[in-house]
Amino acid sequence: MIGGGFSGPKMGNLTADNSSSNCTIDHTIHQTLAPVFYITVLVVGFPANCLSLYFGYLQIKARNELGVYLCNLTVADLFYICSLPFWVQYVLQHDHWVHSDLSCQVCGILLYENIYISVAFLCCISIDRYLAVAHPFRFHQFRTLKAAVGISVAIWVKELLTSIFFLMHQEVMVDKDLHRVCFEHYPIQAWQRRINYYRFLVGFLFPICLLLLSYQGILRAVRRSHGTQKSRKDQIQRLVLSTVVIFLACFLPYHVLLLVRSLWEASCDFAKSIFNAYHFSLLLTSLNCVADPVLYCFVSETTHRDLARLCGACLAFLTCSRASRAREAYPLDAPEASEKSGAQAEDPELLAKLHLAALQAPGAPGVGGSPMGGLA
Repeated sequence: MIGGGFSGPKMGNLTADNSSSNCTIDHTIHQTLAPVFYITVLVVGFPANCLSLYFGYLQIKARNELGVYLCNLTVADLFYICSLPFWVQYVLQHDHWVHSDLSCQVCGILLYENIYISVAFLCCISIDRYLAVAHPFRFHQFRTLKAAVGISVAIWVKELLTSIFFLMHQEVMVDKDLHRVCFEHYPIQAWQRRINYYRFLVGFLFPICLLLLSYQGILRAVRRSHGTQKSRKDQIQRLVLSTVVIFLACFLPYHVLLLVRSLWEASCDFAKSIFNAYHFSLLLTSLNCVADPVLYCFVSETTHRDLARLCGACLAFLTCSRASRAREAYPLDAPEASEKSGAQAEDPELLAKLHLAALQAPGAPGVGGSPMGGLA
């Protein structure tokens, strides 16, 4: 990965730049640690984000603009998760990229863009909740589905245009062991420093300031509100607090070390001294794909009910499957089976009722959920 501005998994003996000089760094520990991180994110994050995409759709169907931001956040995570099998293969083969140069650039961009698209949409979620709580009537035009879609398109276009910058540079090089390394530059190059400063200031520092100001404003507005139920206040505070925690835990260490490298990394010795800490912080950014689905738990009161209904339906399906296998193993026309359970003849009807009850839980609403922004 780009040793300065952005970096994917980096584990091998690397060339320092496009010149003949070499900067050899031992990546052995990361060839063990990185696969664990990436496989965990792949196994846990893919189903979690697929489920989150479904709940985001329910929010959009309920005319909740927050669902637009959450769906875009999930799509960015899924794009990155789809690139993880390539990175796992890369690190397990001791930093040898066996695919095309273009695929290296695309996979690297997916990692890089996931960081900054996630940052942008986490910021949008906090600002949207701030406007909903502190100014529910003054800025209503910014809290519509149309406005959310427009803002989302602008974020994607901005980041995709930035990614073109990386397509203009060669990112696959051959190290001294004849391995094709992907997005590896040590020490970082001059062009990387410039893009790193931009990413730190515009992609991270500016959004985090907006996010923290929004969170402070939300807390102040919630405390002053006397017409809002305590449960709804707690719900809003948990949503924004979880957004801040995800933001800081996943992205702060990486950007601090990114700035340190951009300011002071000028030699191979410095690159070696900071390598382990920098790459561990990079791995933390991947956990964002697992943490983001947690936000859906705090979107609306109906999210928990929708999840309970879905779990109930799955449980009913599994129960039906087990009962069917049991009947195949012990046919009802067998003497023992007919003697042991005369009531089993009622099972199909009973299971049908159980399935129906799971899909129509008492008090469960239709699809979707009420927006959290409509506070008194």
